[in-house]
Amino acid sequence: MEFSSFNLHPVIAESISQAGYVTPTPIQQQAIPTVMEGRDVMGLAQTGTGKTAAFALPILHRLMNGQRGQLRALVVAPTRELAEQIHESFVTLGKGSRLKSVTVYGGVNVNPQIQALKNGVDIVVACPGRLLDHIGQGTVDLSHLEVLVLDEADQMFDMGFLPDIRKILAKIPAKRQTLLFSATMPPDINKLAQEILKDPATVKVGNTAPPVTVSHALYPVEQHLKTPLLLELLKHTDTESVLIFTRTKHRAKRLGEQLEKAGYKAASLQGNLSQNRRQAALDGFRDGTFQILVATDIAARGIDVSLISHVINYDIPDTPEAYVHRIGRTGRAAKSGDAFTMVCQEDALMVRTIEKKLGASLERRTVTGFDYSIPAPRKDEEFARPPREPRPQRKTPAPKKGQAASINPFKADHPGTKPSGPPRQGRPGTGGAPKATFNSSRRGK
Repeated sequence: MEFSSFNLHPVIAESISQAGYVTPTPIQQQAIPTVMEGRDVMGLAQTGTGKTAAFALPILHRLMNGQRGQLRALVVAPTRELAEQIHESFVTLGKGSRLKSVTVYGGVNVNPQIQALKNGVDIVVACPGRLLDHIGQGTVDLSHLEVLVLDEADQMFDMGFLPDIRKILAKIPAKRQTLLFSATMPPDINKLAQEILKDPATVKVGNTAPPVTVSHALYPVEQHLKTPLLLELLKHTDTESVLIFTRTKHRAKRLGEQLEKAGYKAASLQGNLSQNRRQAALDGFRDGTFQILVATDIAARGIDVSLISHVINYDIPDTPEAYVHRIGRTGRAAKSGDAFTMVCQEDALMVRTIEKKLGASLERRTVTGFDYSIPAPRKDEEFARPPREPRPQRKTPAPKKGQAASINPFKADHPGTKPSGPPRQGRPGTGGAPKATFNSSRRGK
């Protein structure tokens, strides 16, 4: 089967050819004809299955007919990186179509987004927080929306975006085509799908097992020895491009710093970074500037790098589905990949759950020559900052004879003072109207 069998618009078909697409992936084979029919779709697919093109191509085909410059397709994604990746797919696959796509997320200057929306766009790829800001300030017009896509719905739920999603759903036309894609289907996402999808077609691809080109190994180790073992593993492993997962963004930052000190070209990808630094880390990992990228699950959504040789779980994931999703980033493009997971004694239950999910036991390995007997420090503070030295308390001088002791206005029992003079007036001409504000610190930026 080839893309020509879908009978897509000639301009879109030409863009597919220029992009080098020849044979559609299984999810593209199932989803594209169904979406082109106008049906709602619930898609279950892992990273690397080609699901972005599975919804982008039929959307582009649909938008080739109709008025330009009106927002007719909205894609909601959990992270900035994923939003940019989806936007790039629309640009690549819609080359020559003159359809305009724009990304909308927090953490960056809002004015270029406002200007782009004002100039007229056909497709918006947005994170929930900033999109709600635009809706609240009236800078985005959703009245002509025809297609809504919720991508990585399970991750949006994990990040606490479900209330935001419901607010967005209340602002868009009820008559629309809705596509929901998720790597897993927890009960809350299943409930949401039942509420918003009408007679949906279900597309399920690669949801139960990782690619057969990936080999797995567990490395039992105490928590305080994880970093030394990681350095030993990297020293004796022929690695090309390594993606390391940690449980928290603080740990990702600290581990990235430790790898840099050890002489590795490493970067971390976590939510506390500015958008420019996040993009620089991701671009550097893609082009080989960084050999190692340390990331959390949330930050890693949107990492689309085809030649990752190793995925290392510094911390075991919370669910077997997350394990499959993580290691699905290696072993792509018909190449083999390795997935290493460091496990502590308290991870035994999750290991058994993962093995049950995969239907096979995972190999346990030890590193020859590594000293596993080093005792843990008094407190396992490997990733903690040293405590600050307490400041010496300043002695309060005794009041001079005949002088009353001063009153500290910051004490709880201080009666406070009333403001003197008339209340301050606002500047003339404002009419008391609040200034439009955009919260750049909202989640999903």
